[in-house]
Amino acid sequence: MILQFIFSFFATLFFSIIFNAPRRLLLPCGFVGAIGWIVYTIATEQGISMSISSFFGSLLLSLCALVFARLYKRPVIIFYVAGIIPLVPGGIAYDATKHLIISETNTAISKGVEAALVSGAIAFGIILAEILFQIFVTNNKFAKPKIVK
Repeated sequence: MILQFIFSFFATLFFSIIFNAPRRLLLPCGFVGAIGWIVYTIATEQGISMSISSFFGSLLLSLCALVFARLYKRPVIIFYVAGIIPLVPGGIAYDATKHLIISETNTAISKGVEAALVSGAIAFGIILAEILFQIFVTNNKFAKPKIVK
C-alpha cells in the first residue's frame, strides 16, 4: 500500500509538471492524486465495484483539492486536473476500442459501458464534493468573515 501511495504520488506530480502547475503546488498536487488512488485501491480490495471505488476516490480527492485550493489561494482546477489522472479509465476505454476494431461487439459494449460508468462516477464524486464543501463553508461560522465595528 505504501508503494502504491509513492507511485501514485510521483505519477500525479509528474503530470502536474506536464500540465505546468506552479512549482510550489507540485507536492500538494501529488498528495491529492495519491489520496484519490489509495482510496480507490482500498475500496476495490474490499470487493467494491470499480465505478463505486472511483466515486469514493474522486470524492476524497476533490475534498482534498478544495481544501488545498483554499489553503494555497489558488484555483481548484490545478489540483483536479493532475489529481484525477490516476483514476481515469483510459485502459478500459482502450480495451473497448480494441475489441470494437477486432469485431468483438459484446465485449466492446461491455467495456465501453464500464468506462462510461467509471467516468460518470468520477464526475459525480467531484460534484458531490463541491456541494458538500459549499454547504460546510457557508454553514460554518469559522469560515465566514467576521465584521468588526
